[in-house]
Amino acid sequence: MRTIYLILVFAVAFTLSIFGFRGRISTETPRDVFPEWGFPGMKYQPRYLNQGESAFFSDARAARPAPPGAVASSYGPAGGPLRADDRLFRGKAPNGDWARGFPESLKVDEIFMRRGKERYAIYCQPCHGALGDGMGITKAYAMGATPSYHIDRLRQIAEGEIFNTVTQGLGNMQSYADKMTPADRWAVIAYLRALQRAQTGRVEDVPAASRKELGIR
Repeated sequence: MRTIYLILVFAVAFTLSIFGFRGRISTETPRDVFPEWGFPGMKYQPRYLNQGESAFFSDARAARPAPPGAVASSYGPAGGPLRADDRLFRGKAPNGDWARGFPESLKVDEIFMRRGKERYAIYCQPCHGALGDGMGITKAYAMGATPSYHIDRLRQIAEGEIFNTVTQGLGNMQSYADKMTPADRWAVIAYLRALQRAQTGRVEDVPAASRKELGIR
């Protein structure tokens, strides 16, 4: 008997879904099956259409103009430069080429390098490897070929172009603009240059006063 009832219910539901409401347009408010008792405002919040009117504001405009002096949040910290420094924010030289070297507004010192090393370990090392040789952990899982930083093309590439790659992404590499500030991106590039330099160092590059300390004759 139970099976018959189930078949009957299914048959009625199927018939109504196919024929019962075919072509009908309801003008009634849809029934709320799961009402939020006591908190109707959280589920049914007012909204405005594009160029719609609002009875709340005196000018009746739903789309509100920005307050005088407002600055978009993407244009650096409050009170900071409005991305006027192309070298800092875009990696561009005054002539439009990719900038070489680092922005004058940044102090490349030990603290800066330590920050770059820290950011590199978080965001870059999984793919590019601790030595920048492209032997990161992702290589063991066949997640694409990551080039080594120790090839001539990447040794000679302008710092500004590296900054643009970190900012915009390239190929399978995603953008890191939402994860690192411009200063942090430059810090990572400084640490990257240190990794490259470490692979090409010579005894002659060590100051004479430091060779004895390092056991170098």
